[in-house]
Amino acid sequence: MFPLLLFLLLLSVSPPATQSLNQDGLFLQQVKRSLSDPTDSLASWNDRDDTPCSWSGITCKNVSVTSVNLSNFLLAGTFPTILCRLPSLSYLSLYDNLINSTLPPDLSACKDLQYLNLSQNLLVGRIPETLSQIQNLRSLDLSGNNFSGEIPPSFGEFRHLETLNLIENLLNGSIPISLGNISSLKELMLAYNPLSPSPIPSELGNLTSLEVLWLARCNLVGQIPPSLGGLTRLTNLDLSLNRLTGSIPSSITKLKSLVQLELYNNSLSGELPSGTSNMTSLLRLDASMNELTGTIPGELCGLSLESLNLYENRFEGSLHENITRSAKLNELKLFNNKLSGPLPSQLGRNSPLQYVDLSYNGFTGQIPTHLCEKGVLEDLLLIYNSFSGKIPESLGKCQSLGRVRLKHNKLSGTVPETFWGLPHVYLLELEDNSLSGNIATTISGAHNLSLLSISKNLFSGLIPEEIGALSNLVEFSGSENRLTGRIPGSIVKLSELGKLDLRDNELSGEIPVGIRAWRKLNELSLANNTLSGEIPGEIGSLPVLNYLDLSGNLFSGKIPLELQNLKLNLLNLSDNRLSGDLPPLYANKNYRSSFVGNPGLCGDLPDLCPSVGGRSKNQGSLWILRSIFMLAGVVFVVGVVWLYCKYRTFKKNKKGIAMSKWRSFHKLGFSEFEIIDTLNEENVIGTGASGKVYKVVLSNGEVVAVKKLWGGAKKEDGSATDSERDGFEAEVETLGKIRHKNIVRLWCCYDTGDCKLLVYEFMPNGSLGDLLHSGKGGSLNWPTRYKIALDAAEGLSYLHHDCVPPIVHRDVKSNNILLDGELRARVADFGVAKAVAAASKGVEAMSGIAGSCGYIAPEYAYTLHVNEKSDIYSFGVVILELVTGRFPVDPEFGEKDLVKWVYTTVDQKGVDHVIDTKLGSEYKEEISKVVDIGLLCTSPLPINRPSMRKVVKLLQEAGAESRSKMVAKKDGKLSPYYYEEASDQGARV
Repeated sequence: MFPLLLFLLLLSVSPPATQSLNQDGLFLQQVKRSLSDPTDSLASWNDRDDTPCSWSGITCKNVSVTSVNLSNFLLAGTFPTILCRLPSLSYLSLYDNLINSTLPPDLSACKDLQYLNLSQNLLVGRIPETLSQIQNLRSLDLSGNNFSGEIPPSFGEFRHLETLNLIENLLNGSIPISLGNISSLKELMLAYNPLSPSPIPSELGNLTSLEVLWLARCNLVGQIPPSLGGLTRLTNLDLSLNRLTGSIPSSITKLKSLVQLELYNNSLSGELPSGTSNMTSLLRLDASMNELTGTIPGELCGLSLESLNLYENRFEGSLHENITRSAKLNELKLFNNKLSGPLPSQLGRNSPLQYVDLSYNGFTGQIPTHLCEKGVLEDLLLIYNSFSGKIPESLGKCQSLGRVRLKHNKLSGTVPETFWGLPHVYLLELEDNSLSGNIATTISGAHNLSLLSISKNLFSGLIPEEIGALSNLVEFSGSENRLTGRIPGSIVKLSELGKLDLRDNELSGEIPVGIRAWRKLNELSLANNTLSGEIPGEIGSLPVLNYLDLSGNLFSGKIPLELQNLKLNLLNLSDNRLSGDLPPLYANKNYRSSFVGNPGLCGDLPDLCPSVGGRSKNQGSLWILRSIFMLAGVVFVVGVVWLYCKYRTFKKNKKGIAMSKWRSFHKLGFSEFEIIDTLNEENVIGTGASGKVYKVVLSNGEVVAVKKLWGGAKKEDGSATDSERDGFEAEVETLGKIRHKNIVRLWCCYDTGDCKLLVYEFMPNGSLGDLLHSGKGGSLNWPTRYKIALDAAEGLSYLHHDCVPPIVHRDVKSNNILLDGELRARVADFGVAKAVAAASKGVEAMSGIAGSCGYIAPEYAYTLHVNEKSDIYSFGVVILELVTGRFPVDPEFGEKDLVKWVYTTVDQKGVDHVIDTKLGSEYKEEISKVVDIGLLCTSPLPINRPSMRKVVKLLQEAGAESRSKMVAKKDGKLSPYYYEEASDQGARV
C-alpha cells in the first residue's frame, strides 16, 4: 500500500511531459542543418514546434508533410536526400537556389513524388536513370542546370509523366526514341542543349497527348518527320535554331490546335505546304531564315493570323491577293526575302494591321491605300524595295503611326501635308527616293519626332520655322535636295539635336545665332551650299561636336580661335573665302586638307596657297642647290637629335624607342615625343591588371590619358607573349575604327614590341566605379545616374548593332565606363573585346574566361561560347550598381552577388529596400522601372535578355514618361523570346 501511495505522490508533483517535434519535423531539421541559408529563409523552422506544418515552404495534410517548396530561398549545398524519408511527400521544389552537387541515384526513394522541380540550380553530372522508378511522377523540371551526358533512355518507362523539362543544360547524345513511349506526356522541352547532330525521332509522333514540343537549338539535322502531324493536341511546336533540311511536311497542316509554329533559322527548303487552312488556331508562324521558295499559299491568307513572320527566305513571286481575307492579320513581316510584284491593293482593308515590315525585297507598284484602314498601324517598314508612285493620302490620317521607314524606293510626288505632322511618329525615314515639294509647316504637330531623314530626294523651298517645335528631334538629315533660303533661326531650339546634315542644297544666309544650345550636337554638315558671313565662334562651345564640315560655301573672315576647343574627328573648311592666320592648333600639315581653296588663308603651311608664275632655269638650279643643303642640314639635325634622345633614354634606364611604330587614328595636335617625355611616376593616375595610366598635359594645353601596358612575360626570343600582343591588338583594332560619342576615343598608339602605349582622350571624372563607390558618390543624383546608364547603353548598342561585324566587349563593368567633365559616359577598355566572326553563327569560342567578378554571365560557368548576351548581363549588373550604390560583390550579400540580392530583396521586401538611400524619393517610379530593366538584362537564360537596342529603348521609355516615342510591342509568342528590329539586323548580314 505504501509504495502505491508513494508513486501517486511522486506523480502528483512531477512536471508535465515536454512536447516534442514529430518525425517529419526532425527530418526537416536535418535538411536545415545540411544547407547554407545566408538569408535566413528557414528562420521559421523552429525545433520547439510540435509539427513543421507552420514552417515557411511546408504544407501538411493530417500533420504529415506533403509539400516542400523552397523556391527562391537562395539555399546552397548538396541535394538533401533525406527529404525522400518524408513518407507523404508528393511535391518538391528547390527552384532557383544554389544546389551544387550531383543528383544521387537513390532519389528514386521518393516513391510517392508527383512533382519535382530542381530547375535554376548548379547541379552537375549525369541525370540518374533511376528517376524513372518514381512511378507516380507527373512533372520533372531539371532545366537551367549543368547536367551533362545523355538523356536517360530509361525515361521511356515513365507511365504518368506529363511534363519533362530539360532545357538549358549541357546534355549531349541524341533524343532517345524511347521518349515516344510516354503516352501521358503533354510537354516535352529539351531546347538549348548541345546534343550531338541527330534527327528528330519519328517515334515522337506517338505522343498523342503532347501539347508543347520545344526543341530549339538542339543541333537537330535531317528532315522534320511527317509523324509529327499526328500530334493533334499540339499548341506549340518550336524547332527553331537547328540545321533541319528538306521541306515542311504537309502533315503539319493537320495540327488544328497549333497556336504557334516556330521553324526559323534552319535550312528548310521547298514551298510552304498546302492545306494550311486546316490550321484554324494558328496565331503565329515564324519560318524565317530558311531556304523556302515559291509563293505564299492563298489559303494561308484565310487564317486568323496575328503574326506572319517569314523573313530572310528565298521566296519568289508576288503576294497572293487573298491575303486581305485574313480578318485578324495583325503583324505582317516578310522582310529579307526575294518577294516581288505589287502588294494586294486591298491589303489592310479587312485586317487590323499593326506592324508591317516588307523590307529588303523586290516589291513594285504603289503602296496600298488601305494599310491603316482600321486605324491601329504603328510600324510601316518598306525600305529597300522598288515601290513607286505617291505616298497615299490615307497614311496622313493614320494617327497611330509611330515608325515609318520608306528609304531606298522609287517613290515620287509630294508628301501629303498631314503626313508630315503625325503626332506619334518618332522615326520618319524617306531617304533615297524621288519625292518633291516642300517640307510642310504641319510638321510642328510631329512633337514626338526623334529622327527625320529626307536626304537624297527632290525636296525644295524653305525649311519652315515650325521645325523648331520638334523638341525631341535627335537627327535631321536633309542632304542632297534642293532646299533654299536661310536656315531657320528656330532650329537652335532643338536642344536634343545630335546630328544636322543639310549638305548639298541651295541654302544661303548666315548660320543662326544661338547654336550654343546644341549641347548634344555630334555632327554638323552644311557643306556645298551658298552660306555666307563669318563662322560663329559659338561652334567652339559645342562640347561633343566631333564632325564639322562647312566646306564649299561663301564663308569669309577669320577662323574662330574657339574651334581649338573642339575634339574633332573631321574638320573641313575648304573652298570658302576665309582669311587671316590659322589657329595654332591647326597650323600643321595634318590639317592642310581642311583649309585648301581659301585664297586668303596662307598661314605657315607650305603650298596651302597656290604659287603664281613660273621659275627661270637659274631659279630652278638655285632651288635644287638649296634643297641639297637643306636636306644635308636636316640629316645632321636629325642625327644630333637622335643621339641626344638615345643619351637621355640611357640615362633614365629606359629602353630604346622606334618611332616608326607610331599609329594615329585622328588628326593630332601633338607629337609622340611630348607623350614619351612625360611618362613619369608623378603623372600616374591609375594602375590595373594590364598596366599603368598616366595623365599627360601637352604643350598646347590639351590633356590626354596614356595607358602603358605591362611588359609581361616574354618568349625566348624576347618578343611579347601571344596574350599580351592579342590584348594590345584587340584594343587598337577595336577603338581605332570606332567613331561614337559614347565610346572613348583612341587618339593614337605606339608599339615596338618592348613598349606599348595607348593614347586616349582624357576623362576628368575618371571611372563610374571609382566615383560611385567613393565619398563623391553622393554627388551622383538620379538624373545623372540615369543619363550615365543611357549613354553607356547607347555605346554598347553601337558595338552590337552598328559595327560590322558586331563587337563583343567581354569586360563591361563600372570601372570601364569613363566620365567626362560633364559626367557623360563613354565605354572604355577593349583589351579583351572580340568581333563576332560571322553573323550567321553569332557566337565565338573564347580561349578563356574574360570579365570581372560579379559581372560575369552565368553561362560562363559551363561554356566559353559567348555572344552579345554576355555583355548585356554585365551591363545589367552596372544598372543595378547605379540604382543600389552597392558593389557587384559584397560580404553583406553572403554567398549571393548583387543580382541575386536585388532579386530576392525586391521579391520579399519591395523595391524601396534596394534603392540607394542617397537618391530622392521623387524618382521612385522611374527607378523602379530601371530596376526591372536591370533584372531583365541579368536573366539567367541568355535568350530572355533583350538586345542592347531594346535596352536603349526601355531606358528611354523609363526616363521619359511623358513621351511615347517607343511603343511597346505585344508579343504573341509562347516562348520567352522574340526577334525585334530584325530588318535592321538583316541589313548588315
